[in-house]
Amino acid sequence: MPSAQPNTPNIVLILADNLGWGELGCYGGGVLRGAPTPRIDALAAEGMRFTNFNVESDCVPTRSALMTGRHPIRTGALQSVPAGLPQGIVPWEITLAQLIAGQGYATACFGKWHLGDRPGRYPNDRGFDEWYGIPRTTNESMFTASPGYDPAVVALPYVMQGRAGEPAADVHVYDLEARRRIDAELTERTIDFIERQTKADKPFFAYVPITQLHYPTLPHRDFAGRTGAGDFADAMVEMDHRVGQIVDALDANGLAERTLLAFGSDNGPEFRRPWRGTAGPWSGTYHTAMEGALRVPFMLRWPGRIAPGRVTNEIVHIVDLYPTLARIAGAGVPSDRPIDGTDQTDFLLDPHAHSAREGFVYYIKQELRAAKWRDWKMHLIWEAEPNAGANRLESPLLFNLTRDPKEETDVGTEASWVRTPIRRMIHAFQQSLKAHPPIPPGAPDDFVPGAR
Repeated sequence: MPSAQPNTPNIVLILADNLGWGELGCYGGGVLRGAPTPRIDALAAEGMRFTNFNVESDCVPTRSALMTGRHPIRTGALQSVPAGLPQGIVPWEITLAQLIAGQGYATACFGKWHLGDRPGRYPNDRGFDEWYGIPRTTNESMFTASPGYDPAVVALPYVMQGRAGEPAADVHVYDLEARRRIDAELTERTIDFIERQTKADKPFFAYVPITQLHYPTLPHRDFAGRTGAGDFADAMVEMDHRVGQIVDALDANGLAERTLLAFGSDNGPEFRRPWRGTAGPWSGTYHTAMEGALRVPFMLRWPGRIAPGRVTNEIVHIVDLYPTLARIAGAGVPSDRPIDGTDQTDFLLDPHAHSAREGFVYYIKQELRAAKWRDWKMHLIWEAEPNAGANRLESPLLFNLTRDPKEETDVGTEASWVRTPIRRMIHAFQQSLKAHPPIPPGAPDDFVPGAR
């Protein structure tokens, strides 16, 4: 039996891609979507399930927020950028993996990175001892099957791997068949990493950003046709199985009580057909400021530390994972830059505690779209559907999310008092941006804020 002490728990963070709030059984989906999710539902029941866990607008900004504890308006990681163009987070940013590795943890990233695709910005350069996955995004797997695709103009996408101190290298082309296999490969490597660190008696941080349910939503061949409800449902059943495999590996190695296991999504559901997902009771999809974009499934299991069967509707944001997981690993956070995340450790461990957060501002790219506070949401720009055209409002729209989860009835007149605390929150954040100017998108590797 491993001898590591409880104050050095392992951390496993599984991040699904484009998984909407309403897909899983424990969030009202599951069999209603043609895909039962018993393993993830059981995981939620064994720990704490969040109904008001919030993220950024899409893949890149959420992953930046997770890895830096800072809203992407600060880091310049605002959107997905095609290969060959500057993207991701500059090396000046200190990643969550760097903080945890500094406490003696073994660290690994198995999956989609999307925070830099050149030397110096790959995961193995940013605090992870090892990495296997894709540098950008899954829709690139469609390139080679696309009529007219010219690899002389747009380079072939590759699955890559790397180790700290060594260059990252291409492994194989990321085509449609590789897209079907990749989550199985990520799971196999995660389990191998868990077993190796268990034998070495070393605490570990495994970040597992899987690729389902991002389009093209294609299941592994072993799961194709499993549900009879199509590729999307088959892929969701596969995702449930992969999560179960990781849970089983932890339990089989006697690590359940020594491991904080988290599962969540990077943003709301896909809006493109035939891969469109659902956000359950919420309106909208990712790339909007609707609740369907902000709220995603999230759950934590830590037997003996986090009470089972706990469900909370208090506001938590993905930036909060940065200081929270750092503290759990025994690390501090940088003091030379604004950290937007709030430490939620006490909230997680004490069933009687409350979230350390009341609200947050919400940008899409460089534009302030909305702000959320307690039960309220104020939209400064209205866009209920992606690419539908943003309407810049002279008078903001205000919604009570408890009474009106679909964000259909503006209560700005009868509840005008709510604008005051929201405006204060916005003002404080914007003053912080003035005091600490944001890193511009596409900044070079040697960019240091404030340097001349």
